[in-house]
Amino acid sequence: MRLGVLGGTFNPPHVGHLICAQEAHDQLDLDRVVLMPAGIPPHKTVEADPGAQARYALCQAAVEGDERFDVSRLELDRAGRSFTVDTLKSLHDQSPQDDITFIAGGDMARSLPSWREPETLLSLATLAVAERAADKRDAISAAIAPLAGSERVRFFDMPRIDVSSSLVRERVATGRPIRYLVPDAVAEAIAQNGWYAA
Repeated sequence: MRLGVLGGTFNPPHVGHLICAQEAHDQLDLDRVVLMPAGIPPHKTVEADPGAQARYALCQAAVEGDERFDVSRLELDRAGRSFTVDTLKSLHDQSPQDDITFIAGGDMARSLPSWREPETLLSLATLAVAERAADKRDAISAAIAPLAGSERVRFFDMPRIDVSSSLVRERVATGRPIRYLVPDAVAEAIAQNGWYAA
């Protein structure tokens, strides 16, 4: 299987995440894209976090009924911080025959040399970077070039979607509508559970 992995806190998942997953699936000829919500992100605090189980449930709601996508509990069920290289090792051990593509945004990809075991990461997966601008692609390629496996980086185009999880949380906290920023099922779950409310 050609498996795409899209990691993140997904706090909450929004249309930008789903468009990124869709474009990677389409342009990179992937069989399936798995959303991988982080249990404990290694480099940042999860703000206004309703909890890992809630974020997992929101991801499930976001992709329900779309057979191109799935959600994994791998990072939620593993103790400690969620390092990408550990996740890719686990996926490789579970299904060594799968061809894994790790999907990242441009800013995240540029910082790859500072990640834990970046060369091991590139030995386990192709890095797919969502970036349209040619100059940014060049800068990302230059940052990654010293790493063994840097030839395993692919770029794909993504429409500019100016939606963020922090924007969604702010709108919920101030009583503003979030419909069309997140899938309807995500908006309904947030409202029903009172997540992100002030």
